Amino acid sequence: MLLTVAAASLFLGRAAAEQVPLNGRPMIQAARDLTPGQFIWEPERAPTGSALVIVNLETQRLVFFRNGVPIAASTVSSGTKGHETPTGVFTILQKNAKHFSKTYNNAPMPNMQRLTWRGIALHAGNLPGYPASHGCVRLPHAFSKLLFGETALGMTVVITSLPEFPHAASAPDIADAGSRGSLANAKFEWYPERAPDLGGDAITSVVVSRADHRAIVMKGGVKIGSAPVHVRGNAGGAEAYVLESWDKSGPHWTRLHFSETGKGTTAQPNGSEHFDTPTEFRRALHTVLRPGSVVVVTPATLKSGVPGTSATVFDG
Repeated sequence: MLLTVAAASLFLGRAAAEQVPLNGRPMIQAARDLTPGQFIWEPERAPTGSALVIVNLETQRLVFFRNGVPIAASTVSSGTKGHETPTGVFTILQKNAKHFSKTYNNAPMPNMQRLTWRGIALHAGNLPGYPASHGCVRLPHAFSKLLFGETALGMTVVITSLPEFPHAASAPDIADAGSRGSLANAKFEWYPERAPDLGGDAITSVVVSRADHRAIVMKGGVKIGSAPVHVRGNAGGAEAYVLESWDKSGPHWTRLHFSETGKGTTAQPNGSEHFDTPTEFRRALHTVLRPGSVVVVTPATLKSGVPGTSATVFDG
């Protein structure tokens, strides 16, 4: 029986998949050295905790973090010219281990994790060593199965085209109560009722743009608020943080330091105020943030769209 083009592509992707050991190397360094189809899977580095996926289109790599620690890395194949993979902050909207494309002749897309309702997803496929998809992010088949088993609906996926690997950063303070800056009484939008009722499982993500001086809040993939923000200091590339707990003393963030030590670092914001934003906006955030919530700070501009639509939240 003749293989269809899609099936042949998938077969090649499976044949090329190869798990490689760290052999004592730092995860980020090892990720650089991967060849097409190779991946690293070391979940024991952080058995539990909040998860985040970062895809870099420039380096054609994916890094999977849990509890702020990189536990896996893989080569990918993203969209070709004219079918570019959109950059931005997305949430996993749907999962299907045995998905078939309605757009591309019923092509198999195993371990599909949908990022937009217009056809962008993570899934298993052929990895030739360069962008070759129609916009999806292809993964080695074995890796796609492992990743599928560790993610959850509403989890944050960041896709960037910045020509660099993740780097160290300090914790944010956008969720601190109160604001002493010039934006303390500024107007903001807040519509928590727009979020889907997911029985309390909807993940909240906050995206802060230094370029636009604005923050956007998403819950379960739906935009529920936005506010003006002035970021003081700490200029640099994109950074991400996970809220680990919240007690009487305030929020406790684990910074996604992306360091090469392999150890998560729990950090409280220091006494200096890095974010100037409306006081009531900060208080509103308190009502939706919970362990697992993610804050992403980017130097890039925000677009008018939200995750799950044709427009991205920000361009990498």
